[in-house]
Amino acid sequence: MTDDDSGPVELDGRSLTPEDVVAVARDGVPVTITEDARERVRVSRERVEDVIESGEPVYGLNTGFGELVDERIPPDQIERLQTNLLRSHAAGAGRECTREEVRAMMVSRVNALVAGYSGVREVVVDHLVTLLNEDVQPVVRSRGSLGASGDLAPLAHLSLVLIGEGEAILRDDDGPMRVDGEMALEAVGLEPLSLAPKEGLALINGTQLTVGLAAMLVVDGERLLRASDAAGALTTEVTLGTTATSDAAIHDVRPHVGQQRSAAAVRALTADSDVVEAHRNCDRVQDAYSLRCLPQVHGAVRDAFAHLREAVAVELNSATDNPLVFSAADADDRASGTDRAAVISGGNFHGQPLALRLEYARLALTDLGAIAERRIDRILNPNLQEDHLPPFLAPESGLQSGYMIAQYTAAALLNECRSIGAASSDNTPVSGGQEDHVSMSSQSALNARRVLENVRRIVATEAVCATQAADYVGNAEDVDVLSPSADRAATAAALGRGTGALYEHVGQFVPPLEDDRVLDDELDAVADAIASGGIDSVVLPVLEAGDE
Repeated sequence: MTDDDSGPVELDGRSLTPEDVVAVARDGVPVTITEDARERVRVSRERVEDVIESGEPVYGLNTGFGELVDERIPPDQIERLQTNLLRSHAAGAGRECTREEVRAMMVSRVNALVAGYSGVREVVVDHLVTLLNEDVQPVVRSRGSLGASGDLAPLAHLSLVLIGEGEAILRDDDGPMRVDGEMALEAVGLEPLSLAPKEGLALINGTQLTVGLAAMLVVDGERLLRASDAAGALTTEVTLGTTATSDAAIHDVRPHVGQQRSAAAVRALTADSDVVEAHRNCDRVQDAYSLRCLPQVHGAVRDAFAHLREAVAVELNSATDNPLVFSAADADDRASGTDRAAVISGGNFHGQPLALRLEYARLALTDLGAIAERRIDRILNPNLQEDHLPPFLAPESGLQSGYMIAQYTAAALLNECRSIGAASSDNTPVSGGQEDHVSMSSQSALNARRVLENVRRIVATEAVCATQAADYVGNAEDVDVLSPSADRAATAAALGRGTGALYEHVGQFVPPLEDDRVLDDELDAVADAIASGGIDSVVLPVLEAGDE
């Protein structure tokens, strides 16, 4: 990892973070390998060569794979075995993975290899590092992994480029160019690899598609949560709700960590709000649940993502292929008494530790979208909204529809989220029954990412509607005047520290609604601002400062 935003991410097999994955995958930050990690790779490789020389049967080194495990491979065919493995397993389907998805796979695969339990040569690691640093993107099909024996098909497509096969995308000033694997290697000064024993298996046997996607989901989900807290806080203000429900006393007697953090966020975001103060003693006894229970619901989603982050942090720095190569230096604390200087077959490739938490995160995100959609309705719905807001925020209601259909779209996206089922509860035995329980973890990750994108648009819609509604708060005492304020600077000043900052930031993309207009581009722009960290840049400093 790196503490310097301008420097490379150092891969040592032990300290890669979700933020590091995002830096490499999205921002193109280069990677380097620490010398200690290189030494572990060398020691691990020496052990593999010792086993090959001994002639003892070891899965994946001199035997077949899966149901063919009992087939012994002659010594002169072992290298061919590894090449055949990549070719035969490159049977993926579906859309091609994006640049960031492929790069997330690659950086997590390198980090797993340099942990020192995979038995590959340094040249394999160095080839992958060069592809990353030179922005060579292997063409990878996104479907085909069962999340057990690893993400086999996607990783096989990725690894074909190392032997000069498959396809890759190169980028230069003229844009992306699709080439075959051999040409891709030549473009960055590399020769195709001739795979040595164990290397083909080490390249494809791991959870790298799953964990790469999950790492980005953690970062994106936490960013979305902060934007959702801000949008919900602004909705509370513009609907003249109370922030008393975020009082620390309430949450101290039910001390779920996420709930406490979301309540603290609402307090910080609405601190110094003239709007909240002006309506503190209004006649309303209680707000609807979508406002009153924001800390409890958003907090539960925070807890789900904390649970996912914990698993991703472990998985990013784990050895997840099979078999694993142990040296005599690893001899400590082996309860079974088995010689640690061995190649041991196990099941660390099984994606269930990630799959179940990804399902939890998917469900949590769906509920985040559900409560945001209900708050959108409270802003727009003439049967629910306050008197100072016109129906659907249309200045000339009836002649204009305002944001009516924006809520329709939010409802449609929410329905799609709810229709996406649990992948990890399915099980289809494969490989002649040898692999009789699989995790479907990569599909769990793909599903969760799809839900996150939908919910991001729902939260963006809430932020836009709340921003437009804020234009009317200056007229809240005069219900005969249903026109937006022309002074957005004054409105921002009347809002809370964080909600005012959100209002101003969203206002860059969303002009005051004076007549009906096409809305999709401005809603997309705010969703993009959530995704890129633009909203985070104005909200996070307020959250870090707190409500003092």
